[in-house]
Amino acid sequence: MDTRPLFGFDNSYAALPDRFHARLSPTPVRAPDLIALNDDLARELGLDPAQLRSPEGIAVLAGNTLPDGADPLAQAYAGHQFGGWVPQLGDGRAILLGEVIDTHGQRRDVQLKGSGPTPFSRMGDGRAWLGPVLREYIVSEAMHALGIPTTRALAAVATGEPVLRETVLPGAVLTRVASSHIRVGTFQFFAARQDIEALRMLADHVIARHYPDAETPLDLLHAVIDRQARLVAQWMGVGFIHGVMNTDNCHVGGETIDYGPCAFMDAYHPETVFSSIDRFGRYAYARQPEIAAWNLAQFASCLVPLIDEDADRAVAAAQKAIDGFGDLYAAAWLNVFRAKIGLTATEDGDADLIQRLLTLMAEAEADFTNTFRALGEGVTRKEFINPAGFDDWEKDWTDRLARDGRGAEAQAATMRAANPALIPRNHRVEEVITAAVGGDLAPFHRLTAALARPFDPEPEARDLARPPDPGERVTATFCGT
Repeated sequence: MDTRPLFGFDNSYAALPDRFHARLSPTPVRAPDLIALNDDLARELGLDPAQLRSPEGIAVLAGNTLPDGADPLAQAYAGHQFGGWVPQLGDGRAILLGEVIDTHGQRRDVQLKGSGPTPFSRMGDGRAWLGPVLREYIVSEAMHALGIPTTRALAAVATGEPVLRETVLPGAVLTRVASSHIRVGTFQFFAARQDIEALRMLADHVIARHYPDAETPLDLLHAVIDRQARLVAQWMGVGFIHGVMNTDNCHVGGETIDYGPCAFMDAYHPETVFSSIDRFGRYAYARQPEIAAWNLAQFASCLVPLIDEDADRAVAAAQKAIDGFGDLYAAAWLNVFRAKIGLTATEDGDADLIQRLLTLMAEAEADFTNTFRALGEGVTRKEFINPAGFDDWEKDWTDRLARDGRGAEAQAATMRAANPALIPRNHRVEEVITAAVGGDLAPFHRLTAALARPFDPEPEARDLARPPDPGERVTATFCGT
């Protein structure tokens, strides 16, 4: 029998002072049962999938027992939620078991989500029901396969206990893996308390963990701004809408985090919103870059006391860094969308050419994913009900491709590599959740397997690329908290 420790923990966040976190253990569940285990990720973390599948491993993934070396805690943070300030949030239903060094030498958090109440639960039960757990598992792993920085899903475990939301639902626990769980809101927690010592310790921790080339807090600010600009540009390139871009959901390491009412667009429109709680469209698709800049401005304000002893100089330096976000994002967006239309060289009119296509897509309610995928296959015209406008655009695009200086085969390969055939379409995710609540996990396993190859799907997965019929459309998504 394998007697090695289940996890080789090497914890660093737990070494920060007590005001950074609350130490507590997960709350055990009645009858843990493994739903899914991500074998590839387990091996990447230096873990043994067979151990994790054993009764002892499942007990750990459910929160029923603590593995050797764990130092469980709930992290403290604050945040702006839909623009409104909340001075204390924190992990209300998640507990960080500890950190491991993966096979690439990278530090990774291992966290249980839905593991019971914490001091930050704000009267909540600290649990998660099956639907949001499966949604985060599906979407976070799909994002990874799409090449977009993200938290990962190691495992999902059914608890054998009911969770009360609008109705009684089956409970589950997600094991989430991240480069850290440090957010803009973590900095805000200490800035609001004028705890400069804690801010400095947190900044040093983030620099050591995420940005070892940064030498100063101002360097840290610039690095976080750059990563966020590139991350949001990648979101835009796949039609992803986060849904709750609060500052407590903005990861300082540049990963996509906290998949609540997230969704991928079917028919393209820049004002698309799915989140049931985003009643005024604050986090609509096209507003995501603006919101990212707003979140980063809050981050910059936290760092001001660390940037320079002279407050005026510090504010000026921070403002200059934030002012640079627009250019960084525009460049990242152009890189993403140039590839989506097969270009590598740059011309001044490229942004206009791309925007013209997007405008035509919005007018025609063309499917975002399939329209771009079809460009590389030469069949885009069929995506438009009235293709006359597209025909005019296609002539200009063809001329631009000729000036790009590469052959048609190379350009098509660029487009295939930039435009997925498969995304986790909302109606498919809802089908999976409905089936799972009824006891059928086969659709979940089929969808996750297919989404692992979004750019080159197996032939039998092609049906998953179909947009929803009118009766299948999902118009609202929910947090599940």
